[in-house]
Amino acid sequence: MEHGGDLGAAMRRHGGTIEDWLDLSTGINPHAYPLPHDIAHHVWHRLPSEDDLDQLLKAGRRTYGVPANIGLTTAPGTQSLLGWLPRLLPDGDVAVVSPTYSSHAESWRGAGRTVVEAASPYSLPDGCRIAVIVNPNNPDGRLTDVGSLLHLARELGGRGGCLIVDEAFADCVPGASVLPHLANEPVLVLRSFGKFFGLAGLRLGFLAGPRNITEALSASLESWAVSGPAIAIGTRALSDKEWQAKAFSTLAEEIADLNIALHECGLTVFGGTPLFALAAHEKAEALHEALAKRRIWTRKFAYAPTWLRFGLPGSRANLERLTAGLQEALADI
Repeated sequence: MEHGGDLGAAMRRHGGTIEDWLDLSTGINPHAYPLPHDIAHHVWHRLPSEDDLDQLLKAGRRTYGVPANIGLTTAPGTQSLLGWLPRLLPDGDVAVVSPTYSSHAESWRGAGRTVVEAASPYSLPDGCRIAVIVNPNNPDGRLTDVGSLLHLARELGGRGGCLIVDEAFADCVPGASVLPHLANEPVLVLRSFGKFFGLAGLRLGFLAGPRNITEALSASLESWAVSGPAIAIGTRALSDKEWQAKAFSTLAEEIADLNIALHECGLTVFGGTPLFALAAHEKAEALHEALAKRRIWTRKFAYAPTWLRFGLPGSRANLERLTAGLQEALADI
């Protein structure tokens, strides 16, 4: 799956500026956490301290429910962590439950590992030592229950391996996270800050798991991997339970409205999370192009030519713009 959020190719082909486009290609909360105006100036002028970082990690532990015996470290975005995992984990083949976020398989292949793409968590190849599951999955929102994840982790641990769970979209799906249930299972969990909090450009992510791995990662990233402003804003946002509760409610309402709008336009919505909807149409590729001509940017998939993914429009006016654009585009094709 191609990365979303880069409108460069669309603008080169169809013109306009970023402000002209309705970008629905990403699964990022369109209602971003408000940037604090009272952050001390020294946050921008000096290097972050260990105390600053410790406060961020404490906030992350509380919000994500990380048990005390589980290690937690942070990095400039979970994407930056993917390339480190092959260096830190045991040798062996890797199973990636697919289709999913393509960077997982690409990172392991780039490190020289053999990657097998499995259709489900229950059909992993015999003998694989490392498995990767995105939960909820991107792009279809498929969920693997916590009990199954723990069982699979124990099986992999018996082979000297581990389970990697990417929970990039778990913030807005209650009960999805395996983190609060971990004891000593060999599980590494990736948590993305930017999607739920709508601040992808801040570049902040977390890895939780066995302490020997998280500590080795911290040592590899060295000092000041995460910027002072990212630490300060991340700590504030992760501690703001009132904002999180309101955001969860808003996302639930808006994804329902989006699903209804897509259905009424004749698309079949068959997957998603509160941050995006996955729909099917027999002429999805043509529909994607027709919407782009109207400067509405969606996500298409080379491996599934009938799929289109729609992020949240973010306002009633934008939802009406999408609905009108869909009706016109469908008439065109």
